[in-house]
Parts: sequence; C-alpha cells; structure tokens
Amino acid sequence: MNKINYQKELDKIIAAQGDSVPTLLLHSCCAPCSSYVIEYLSNYFYITVFYYNPNIYPDTEYIFRSNEQKRLISEMPTKYPVTYIDEDYNSKEFYNAVKGLEKEPEGGKRCEKCFHLRLERTAKKAVELNFDYFTTTLTISPLKNAQLINQIGETLSQIYNIKWLPSDFKKKEGYKRSIELSKIYSLYRQNYCGCIFST
Repeated sequence: MNKINYQKELDKIIAAQGDSVPTLLLHSCCAPCSSYVIEYLSNYFYITVFYYNPNIYPDTEYIFRSNEQKRLISEMPTKYPVTYIDEDYNSKEFYNAVKGLEKEPEGGKRCEKCFHLRLERTAKKAVELNFDYFTTTLTISPLKNAQLINQIGETLSQIYNIKWLPSDFKKKEGYKRSIELSKIYSLYRQNYCGCIFST
C-alpha cells in the first residue's frame, strides 16, 4: 500500500481556495512545533490555536508550555490574525485513555490513543465553534507517524462531519524551520514529548 503524500493533499486544498480564507482550529502540542505551522498556514487561514494536552506532566510543565504558546502568538507577525483557546487541563483524561498501555514503547499503541484523545476533542470543539477545518501540529515531528495521525483525523472528520486538513508539516523543511523559529523567538524546547511515560 502506497503512502499518501499529505503535503500534496494540503497543497491542493490551498490552491482550490482562491480568494476565500477559511477558518482553522489548529491543535498545538507546543510552541516550537506550532511555530512553522502558524507561519505557513496563517497565509491561507484564520487560525485559532487549540491547546489541549492532558498528556503533559507535571502541571507546571503544562502551564509553562501553554504560556510559551501564548507568547509566540503575541510576538509572531502573521498575514491573518491568530487567536488562542486554552482547554481545561485534566490529566485524568489522558491516564484513563491509555490505561493498560503504560509500558508500551514510544510511538506505539499508547501514543495512538493519545493522538485520538486530543484530535477528537479538537474535532468536537471545531464543530461546536463552527470552524471550516481542524488539524494538528503533531505531523511536524520526525518522531511522529504522520500517516497514522492523518488516518485518525480523517476518521474523526467523518464521525463529526467536520473537514480535516491533511498535513505532513515536516515536508518543505518544516521541522528545520521550526528549529530556526524557536531560536528567533527564544522558545523553550522540551526534551520529552510531554507524558510521564516518555521522560
């Protein structure tokens, strides 16, 4: 089975927009990963960054990363305005979702459950607030499975009747650019994914 080039799929959607500027609810895992994505997509969408990450441990780490996300949005110039929603932090939601998978290797079934948890909340919020699309910054990481993340997004898109914006943000040297932007804005780059099992 051939892998889908999700960057090309995204290019097609952007090209078909013409002069219209759709709204996008962008799930963000952290400021560094969102930096390139915001720089890139804010040329084509009205973005609201949705910060929902109950996997992050401990709560002080969550607060710090959330503040870094807000700071980046306030400092980064964009063609179209970018707004921010910080969803309530409840780590029990994560622990309930991954129960029994605590010893899974990084990138395994536990991560898949975590992706689904966060993307489902994003899809629900996008429907609630009447967004045109939803997506996530997660595909920018070379350590994350972009095919899996897009498959989850597409499934949720059908369930909740909200358009999924396909992506593989590490393409076009997106990950490299995120590192450059992190330096420019002096962003805190964490050395672990976020959950206690990845430390």
